[in-house]
Amino acid sequence: MFATRASRRHGIAYAVLIAASLMLLGLSGTGLMGELRAGVSFALAPIQSALAGMTRSATSIVSTLGEIDRLRGDNRDLQAANLALEAENRRLQGLVTTNQTLTALLQVRSTLDYRTVAAEVIGRQVSQAERVVSLSVGSDRGVSVGDVVLAGGAALVGRVVEVGPNYSRVLLISDTRSTVIGLVEPSRTTGNIQGQLGGSLVMSQIPSTDEVNVGDEVVTAGIDLGNGIRSPFPKGLLVGRVVDVERDPTAVVQTAFIEAAAALDKLEYVLVITDYEGGIPIAPSPSPQPSIGAGASPSASPGGSPIDLPPPSLQPAP
Repeated sequence: MFATRASRRHGIAYAVLIAASLMLLGLSGTGLMGELRAGVSFALAPIQSALAGMTRSATSIVSTLGEIDRLRGDNRDLQAANLALEAENRRLQGLVTTNQTLTALLQVRSTLDYRTVAAEVIGRQVSQAERVVSLSVGSDRGVSVGDVVLAGGAALVGRVVEVGPNYSRVLLISDTRSTVIGLVEPSRTTGNIQGQLGGSLVMSQIPSTDEVNVGDEVVTAGIDLGNGIRSPFPKGLLVGRVVDVERDPTAVVQTAFIEAAAALDKLEYVLVITDYEGGIPIAPSPSPQPSIGAGASPSASPGGSPIDLPPPSLQPAP
């Protein structure tokens, strides 16, 4: 009985729905139905607009977040590319500087009447009392003890005091054990140039009657040492320029302070004159070491007196 009543109710509801559908289909083309649809659309328009705005906002937010992620990725790529370009730029600048230095050395070589060999500075032994550099060439390239070493502009650097098969060591003119007879231009007066503590150069024993002015250039005098001994340095090599003069009216000599023409603390490449013979011979080390990492061996100064030099520094030149 209950099933029959339920079936009857379902059948009535079904019939009512069919009748309503047929009625709506019949009225769909009438003006009344159009006005009804228009009214409903008008009433729902604000809601539809709000929903559309919310949809656009959500879409915009999602799009913006995606764009931010993309921009972050692009920024990381640009930063990496910028770092690579900076590194390449530094490398190229270093090559330009090296090329300029080597070009200057080639120009010096073309003006000299001596055989030369180019060398790289591979180590420094620098302190208040000691100024020595190690070079990348030795006896295998014809370098020997006593050879004169130059920088760009034919600027005097020093003299070789120790040689191995593949290295050599140079006593800089700023070392306290170095002495160079200098000539001041244009007065042509001479004096002894010696290194001082800290690496400065002082020219002493200048006659007080000779004129020496700040800015005057000083070159090697090339004066023989007597008894047929040739000057340790060829004549006319640039030593530096006068930066100060100390005069004493009661003294017979005056003193000049010299700024070295070569950047002695920043040397990277130099020229070694291999066929100039002059000065008191410097005795080579009694037991030359096979490489720059070998132990210490005694050398001698340009004046011939013994000098105990530590082994070449393995620290790269800055």
